[in-house]
Amino acid sequence: MRRLAAPVLVLAFIGVAIADIKIGGLLEAGEDIVEMAFNSAVERINTHGLAEPGERYTPTSDRLLTRVEHIERSDSFQASRKVCTLLEEGVAAVFGPQSTDASFAVRSACETLDVPHIETHWDYRSRTTNHSLNLYPHPSALGKAYLDFIKYKDWKNFAILYEENDALVRLQEILKDATLMKENRVTVRQFEPGTEYRKTLKDIGKTGIKNIVLDVPIKSLYTVLKHAQQVDMMSEYHNYFITSLDAHTIDTEDFQYGGTNISAFRLIDFSSKEIDEVARDWIQRRHRFSSKKSSSVQSFNTGDQDFYKNLTTKVALMYDAVRLFATALKDLHPDTGPKITVQPLSCEREHKWSQGNAFVKYMRMINIKGLTGNIRFNKDGHRTDMRLTVLDMAHSGWREAGEWTMLGGINITTNYTRELEEARLSLLNKTLVVTTILQPPYVMYKEKWRELGLTGNDKYEGYCIDLLDSIASSEHFINNMKYVIREVADHSYGGRDADGRWNGMIGELLNGKADLAVADLTITYVREEAVDFTMPFMTLGISILYKKTAKPPPGLFSFLDPLSLEVWIYMMTAFLGVSLFLFVLARFSPYEWVNPHPCEGNPEELDNQFTIWNTLWFTIGCLMQQGCDVTPRALSTRVAAGMWWFFTLIMVSSYTANLAAFLTVERLVSPIESVEDLAKQTTIQYGCLRSGSTQSFFKDSQFPTYAKMWHVMQSQRPTVFAESNQKGIDRVLRGKYAYLMESTSIEYNIERNCDLTQIGSLLDNKGYGIATPPGSPYRTMLSQAILRLQENGDLHVLKERWWKKQRITKKCPKDIINKGTSAMTVASVGGVFIVLLVGSCVAVISAIIEFIWRAKKIVPEERDPLCVELCRELKFTLTCGSKKPLARPRSDENLAIAATDNGMPFMPITGFGLHNKNTFS
Repeated sequence: MRRLAAPVLVLAFIGVAIADIKIGGLLEAGEDIVEMAFNSAVERINTHGLAEPGERYTPTSDRLLTRVEHIERSDSFQASRKVCTLLEEGVAAVFGPQSTDASFAVRSACETLDVPHIETHWDYRSRTTNHSLNLYPHPSALGKAYLDFIKYKDWKNFAILYEENDALVRLQEILKDATLMKENRVTVRQFEPGTEYRKTLKDIGKTGIKNIVLDVPIKSLYTVLKHAQQVDMMSEYHNYFITSLDAHTIDTEDFQYGGTNISAFRLIDFSSKEIDEVARDWIQRRHRFSSKKSSSVQSFNTGDQDFYKNLTTKVALMYDAVRLFATALKDLHPDTGPKITVQPLSCEREHKWSQGNAFVKYMRMINIKGLTGNIRFNKDGHRTDMRLTVLDMAHSGWREAGEWTMLGGINITTNYTRELEEARLSLLNKTLVVTTILQPPYVMYKEKWRELGLTGNDKYEGYCIDLLDSIASSEHFINNMKYVIREVADHSYGGRDADGRWNGMIGELLNGKADLAVADLTITYVREEAVDFTMPFMTLGISILYKKTAKPPPGLFSFLDPLSLEVWIYMMTAFLGVSLFLFVLARFSPYEWVNPHPCEGNPEELDNQFTIWNTLWFTIGCLMQQGCDVTPRALSTRVAAGMWWFFTLIMVSSYTANLAAFLTVERLVSPIESVEDLAKQTTIQYGCLRSGSTQSFFKDSQFPTYAKMWHVMQSQRPTVFAESNQKGIDRVLRGKYAYLMESTSIEYNIERNCDLTQIGSLLDNKGYGIATPPGSPYRTMLSQAILRLQENGDLHVLKERWWKKQRITKKCPKDIINKGTSAMTVASVGGVFIVLLVGSCVAVISAIIEFIWRAKKIVPEERDPLCVELCRELKFTLTCGSKKPLARPRSDENLAIAATDNGMPFMPITGFGLHNKNTFS
């Protein structure tokens, strides 16, 4: 045990050596255990000294004597008289009493006479004096410990229930914390005096608050917890924090197996070496006190376990107070040094004890280890360096879960494996209530379940039902997890209303109506703040569900699609430009001018085959890759022609390559291709599920596109929000509506309805998880089971089963765009036939125009009417003759016409020669 050197002022301690030093105790009625602790500490010091367990005892010549006075509880007048009696007998210190009013009167008397006063009770009204010490933790220190615990638990909301007005002082650190009061919804209620606790507890239960700070006297604590149990406020989702430091003394058997999270602090250090020896000493002395008829003493002395159970804080503090005084006395009163003098004092004369002030100052300087841990004081006489043990309720009773220190704060060291085992044991005799919502393929009724008379869990099937069965039979649960499935009353997943209350499955979890929520429930930040989620069993994202666009009828001129309109215009321009360029180049080059009559050596005129019409025919023949009888002779024209051939080779090859795809592959063109397209247009309405995570995504999104879409959806009348996914799908099938929903649900519906399709990519990335009430002990086991199913591939098998195999009446044909090519139909190439027909018609019309144009050049007297001539020529054409007689013109005018036609016969009309009888071979 640590000793501090005595200050210089103790050298003034001189007097007559005495063998016995008397100390006084003021104890109130009903404090027999405190009196036993007071006497036992003195007797143990006299017998064994101050040696720690295991150390060798060195006897001293001085002994402590006790002088105990009994008073009524909170009787300050009687306490004043009794303390004066003790001071007149000459005591070195006064211990007690426990009540605040009586202690205040005793403190005043001791301060007047400079006699040390040692207190062991909680008192927020205590003021700093030079003659008093209080071993009980200071209110501000306890308040900080309570605050640290609540912050560590991260309670979103909680209620403070108290009985005595002093509780508000103990909890003032919580009530003064601005951050806690701002971010948490705190309810403060006082139990009505003279009434039972059930009414207040029931009112708190109706608000849905599961976290409770309970401040009641230790004598009422069991009753409060029992009443809470009776009004269904002691489930595994309720959390109680008890402010009393003596919570370990109550009988917890009625609360150990319900799974309720009950926590408390304990000041007594059961791990100290001295406490075991003190227990043995007290049990050996039980016969000494058994003659007293106090029930508390009898129950206290029944055995070793009852000692630890009934060792209250005030009893341990009284024992430590005596040892603190004895330690200071030994340091200031050594065997070979000067002795202190204890003299009788009178309350009437107010003659002070000269050594009392120095004695108290020295006690504030020393540091000892006691039953309540390390005992040290600051300059104001308040206890510092305090350690509180964190207790949690378990199946075996109270267990140590961590500690709190003034410097280090709270540190929870609960054994994780032990907590998991506790949760497994709590499921042995419990059937979990599972809330869900009907949504194929996750949860749905079995086919013909009414005809088969199925009830309860047997009438449901789906992905989530199989998932529950797989989890229940996993090794993480003992004897399989038992559960009952109930559909959510309001058919909603869960969202907050204007008052901040949750509806749907989330609301049922928070209201204690369900233990699990198993469905296609999305894990979101807002929901995570309200409930706890397991790890996701499926990942997904928001996408667009839309009705498939009908296949467009093939265009008659779809053969023009391989090249854009711009390219066609450029090609026509190139065709005309090259023709004109080649015409000019050929006329410029001397090698393109040739003798039209090779037999004449000296022709008077030269001929050029590249007339404007021949040039156009040459370029278009090359473009069609057919060629013609006109060929370039000069190097310049051949180079120009070669470049044109290369150009046509590339263009025709490209056209041919693309033509196959455009004529043999059907392409479905949707009016929207992405969420950006959906946001820009106003023709197609879009919406999502009401009170779902998709709605929350758009509502809370800061991305401009999504924010704009949310404002549009809000403003639509009638509403674009669907009451269920099925209603949203039905609206999509009616047309002109896009439904925003989870990609997994879209995949499922696309497999079963060939008229639906998914548009664009995923808007976000999230997951489905199993929701539990806050602080649920089952969440860890559920997450472990889901992780094992994921690693084994069972989750993938379940999805393939319910998405690809179950309840599929027919397979949807895949889009042709994904197949590659298919056989062309007449509709796909009909435009080519039309072009051929139009070209043929143009050729016929050109032939008629040529006939009329030529006939018009003949003088009317030498030919029949045009209609007659046309019919005669058509009749000759249909005879399929291979030879045709030609006629020579008679008049000089027709001879001139023939001369202008490059020496051709005058008129290729059959009837002309027949009329004139003048033909040539």
